[in-house]
Amino acid sequence: MTDYGHELLFGAFLTPDARQPERVVARARFCEQVGLDLVTFQDHPYQPGFLDTWTLMSYLAAATSRIRLAGNVLNLPLRQPVVLARSVASLDLLSGGRVELGLGTGAFWDAIEANGGRRLTPGQSVDALDEAIRIVREVWAADRRGGVRVDGKHYRAVGAKRGPAPAHPVGIWVGAYKPRLLRLVGRTADGWLPSLSYLPQGPAGLRDLTALVDEGAAAAGRDPAEVRRLLNISGRFAREGSGFLDGPPQQWVRELTDLVLAHGTSGFILGTDDPTSLQVFAQEVAPAVRELVAAERSAAASPGPAGSTALQAGPSPAGSTGQAGSGEGGSGGRSDGPADAQPREVVRAGGAAGLAVTPTPAPQVRHSDHRLWDESTRPAAPPAPAGHVYSPQAQAAGGHLVDVHDHLRRELSEIRDLLDQVRRGVVSAGEARGVLNRMTLRQNNWTLGAYCAAYCRLVTQHHGLEDDAIFPHLRRADPGLVPVIDRLEQEHVVIHEVVEGVDRALVALIGDPARLTGLQQAVDVLTDTLLSHLSYEEQSIVEPLARYGFYPGQL
Repeated sequence: MTDYGHELLFGAFLTPDARQPERVVARARFCEQVGLDLVTFQDHPYQPGFLDTWTLMSYLAAATSRIRLAGNVLNLPLRQPVVLARSVASLDLLSGGRVELGLGTGAFWDAIEANGGRRLTPGQSVDALDEAIRIVREVWAADRRGGVRVDGKHYRAVGAKRGPAPAHPVGIWVGAYKPRLLRLVGRTADGWLPSLSYLPQGPAGLRDLTALVDEGAAAAGRDPAEVRRLLNISGRFAREGSGFLDGPPQQWVRELTDLVLAHGTSGFILGTDDPTSLQVFAQEVAPAVRELVAAERSAAASPGPAGSTALQAGPSPAGSTGQAGSGEGGSGGRSDGPADAQPREVVRAGGAAGLAVTPTPAPQVRHSDHRLWDESTRPAAPPAPAGHVYSPQAQAAGGHLVDVHDHLRRELSEIRDLLDQVRRGVVSAGEARGVLNRMTLRQNNWTLGAYCAAYCRLVTQHHGLEDDAIFPHLRRADPGLVPVIDRLEQEHVVIHEVVEGVDRALVALIGDPARLTGLQQAVDVLTDTLLSHLSYEEQSIVEPLARYGFYPGQL
């Protein structure tokens, strides 16, 4: 296994179709709305059917506010390195640090030459890329004295002034497949960006190719983990699986998680213009992959029997709602404000000993008189084996469920706070500003609706992961857990119906701002139901997870 520990990125590879420029812009905005981290575009300046990639990225930087932008990959033979470096730095400054630099050596040499570029051999194109990267980095090094001086065979800079420096450390990601270029990526680049469809052996080919990147990094005295591994992917969402990335979202989750843990891939860029596929990828696949990877990293981060530690999980991308776990091994629960939960103390054991994870108590305060189940009929899990010793990895596995639930509790608390803000806006509305306040309220309702909808998808996705993978594993591992698992699955169905009730209340609120009470009631029922369920689930399966793990072979 080779996991370099980078934060996970999920992006889109959109077609810059010049015949429908407004649709391209709309697709990019849609990618931001559904929560993707990155939007990218191919760069073929000799293709009149495509929008110019750099112009498109500049336009989109102003038309979006969060999503990152990159060429995939920019055509170096037709983009002079000093000018390119300043263009990237300028757009990064203007966009608030949202630009990455994807670079390619060039491939369609007849077209490149027809448009004024120089035809290079494969070996020359590698040398030219090496020189260009040196120039770009020198231009960005605005704090150094003296001009940029690179006396290359293909690109030269003889005293060019430095700057501007970009707003953030821009990643230089190179598309590469051949051994010499892969070693160059390891020596000089920040990322490797191939397309899976171009790998003759498919995913299995990543092992040998990434080893060449590592080899180049080691030869230059770099840590191979300094080079992010990204991957352009394509596939199809379907009910039944019929091949790699051709099947239901759960299959995609498993296969992409394997790529992270086995090959160190930390960026997945889906090539499609289909809005439905983009939304499923962003809101169903990406959060689940993050959750599974965080669980594995959390377990691996705890000292093993020999005292070794693995890589830590990276931070959640800005604006993402999918990072359900903390990624920091096995805290067993924090006290930083889960909604309506009682304070709890985590008992820590020294070394590998008794379970050091405390389930969250059920809340004492109820917000609604509506009861959707009888808590007294819940089956109890069988007791833990007497004297069982839990390794640090087992402690982390048990604690990860609490970490995930803490995230859901915090998000629920934020929804309730946002709902309260909208309510206070209604109370303060006056006749003199009636129209203005109705407009403001409507905007607040849309904001609330988007937030609630994202949260409801997160709950549904988390329960789907449990129902499809974790619960069947626990059933097989311990038949005594079957009644508990059956009850948890039944409660998932009820919670799904409650979530749908919140959706219906949101739709009603958008149509009629006076219906805020209906939404409040729906959120109250969700609060009571979900917090009760999360507490019961932790009390029932935190300990079994610490013995059996989330999947076979984890522990």
